[in-house]
Amino acid sequence: MSARHFVRLKLRLTANGLRSQTWRVVLFVLGALMALSWAVVGYAAFSLPGLLDEQRAAEVLLPLGGGVIVLGWLFLPLVFFGVDESLDPARFALLPLPRRTLIKGLFVAALAGVPAVATFAGTLGMVHAAARLGGVAAALVELVGVTTGLLLCVAVSRAVTSAFATALRSRRARDLATVLLAATAALLGPLQLAALAGAQHADWGRVGRVADVVAWTPFGAPYSIGVDLATGRAWAVPVKLALVLASIGLLLWWWSTTVERAMLGPAANARPRQRAATSRGPVAQLVPRWLPRNRFGAIAAREARYWWRETHRRASLITFGVVGVFLPAFVGAASGSAAAPTGMLLLVGALAAVNLANQFGFDGSAYAADVVAGVPGRVELASRVAGFSAYAGPALLVIAVVVGLVTGRPHSIPALVGTLVAAYGTGLAIVLPTSVRAAYALPDTVNPFAMSSGGGLAKGLLSFGALLGAALLTAPLQLGALLLGDVWLWIGLPVGVGYGAAAFALGLRLAGPMLDRRAPELLATVSAAQ
Repeated sequence: MSARHFVRLKLRLTANGLRSQTWRVVLFVLGALMALSWAVVGYAAFSLPGLLDEQRAAEVLLPLGGGVIVLGWLFLPLVFFGVDESLDPARFALLPLPRRTLIKGLFVAALAGVPAVATFAGTLGMVHAAARLGGVAAALVELVGVTTGLLLCVAVSRAVTSAFATALRSRRARDLATVLLAATAALLGPLQLAALAGAQHADWGRVGRVADVVAWTPFGAPYSIGVDLATGRAWAVPVKLALVLASIGLLLWWWSTTVERAMLGPAANARPRQRAATSRGPVAQLVPRWLPRNRFGAIAAREARYWWRETHRRASLITFGVVGVFLPAFVGAASGSAAAPTGMLLLVGALAAVNLANQFGFDGSAYAADVVAGVPGRVELASRVAGFSAYAGPALLVIAVVVGLVTGRPHSIPALVGTLVAAYGTGLAIVLPTSVRAAYALPDTVNPFAMSSGGGLAKGLLSFGALLGAALLTAPLQLGALLLGDVWLWIGLPVGVGYGAAAFALGLRLAGPMLDRRAPELLATVSAAQ
């Protein structure tokens, strides 16, 4: 079985998915248009140094831009879009395929997608710039560079998400995964501070030195070889290509070591368990003492348990935690005005609510139990929010405290808490109806970042839509924090809590009856075969 069979299989599955539901066709078209726009913008930006005949600008822009592209392929699937798992490795578990053949086929199939095509089209602007600066030879070398850069992007995305998925499947390794993500955030934070400081002080000499270093890393090396040839550093071309190819080889080897466990699925971590005998009833065993013994308490307890134990949900929680780690660095680099931390906290509060944008998709066909039990829509949604808020509430409180301390304004912590609660409640008001009307099925895979065809764009659009809507709806709070000054420090907490609670109540009032009417259709949507 050659790689072309994997490509044909992926294209056939994508085409079949587009034929099954109209909304997938719409999302695919929107995704293609967005990718085309980004490709045009990227081509124009990367070709600009060549059009202006600015050699030094090309030496700075191309490696830094290429590094941003590689980091985007690494982090965007973890935060927003997920990874397209049309070809789930678990589906090949029973086929007699060598591991090398499987990795090769999945790798080539990953290149046959809109993100890869858009990335390659955008980076062709670097080839244009190299052609203007160094002629045909530099253009051909840069074409080889952007091609290997694309291979690196796909390899790093697949390897990291596969390894992270394997770690998250093991409950014993979840703490280690959290520490590793926090360490990653700590490493990238100084880079963010350095970039912001360089932009503020316009120290382009320092930016140029950073670009020179990035050009000798796997992130920027493939995108700088054309400029190297144009400037007379032909000796650097084979060295950088060898560095990139070695990195791709190591990433593919790492991916191959984790894909076999992905093929085994949950059985890889299955162990027999012995349950201790207890005299408590079944409801008392599942529902904590502080929750009521009714449908609300049972669903809230179930959701709180699933948000930590189920891999897709736990990945969302950890990703949100990483954003919380980044936040103090961003605020510390911003100005000392109250508007900067307020705007950032509104973003984080809304991002917390975005985790519920596809809350029924996490359940899949298991949502049938709630439909058969006849749980009212408002009770269903309120209990799910309560279960998730058991984690989101303390996290938002910690973020407010950290931001207040980092910015040297501990007296503003109550107002910051009010801002976060307002943004969270407003985000819920947008997300709850969206989760009923725009739910989508998740693939049956143990990879927490896997997305079916069209699911990645759906997740991204829902996330950005909720963030934009929350930013607009919380505009009065932003104006209040900006205009009232110290008065806002006294009234920010009660006003923010009241604003968020009212927004949540309104969203629940709209989404509850909607869920009652659409429960069967919603079940059919999230249970669709992938």
